[in-house]
Amino acid sequence: MIWAILALLGVPLWLCAIGISVLVFRNRKLRNRAGSVPARTRVEGKGRWHPGHGLWVHDVFAFRGSPAAWKEGLVQVASVSVKPAGDEEKKGLHRLGKDVVIATFELVPKGSLELAARAEHVSLLLGPFATVAAIRESGTVAASQVAASS
Repeated sequence: MIWAILALLGVPLWLCAIGISVLVFRNRKLRNRAGSVPARTRVEGKGRWHPGHGLWVHDVFAFRGSPAAWKEGLVQVASVSVKPAGDEEKKGLHRLGKDVVIATFELVPKGSLELAARAEHVSLLLGPFATVAAIRESGTVAASQVAASS
């Protein structure tokens, strides 16, 4: 819409085309980063899922919304829990496939955030909390494992 207004104001169409191309290629480059996980996010208390890509940096999850990447968020995460998506939840999660998991991030200092992704991306979705989840599932926790996961 903004590009149409700029064209009507006399901005050359080639300049508008270059601007659109930069946005598209920049978004594509960011989506193909190592460790990037395609996901849908839902803020606590809201019902709509928003598409985008996320990336872990230590215990901070960076999320960039798609398609034009206008919305970005950085959240510090205290803990993560994962569950398979129910039939009712899958209705709002388009293009994620049949095996969908939902991760609930408990945020620092308070609040929560839900992210949905394909089951094959669960290790990317858990990020630094994946080792802690694997230790919990095994039942036995060695001091070296806890130190390595922290």
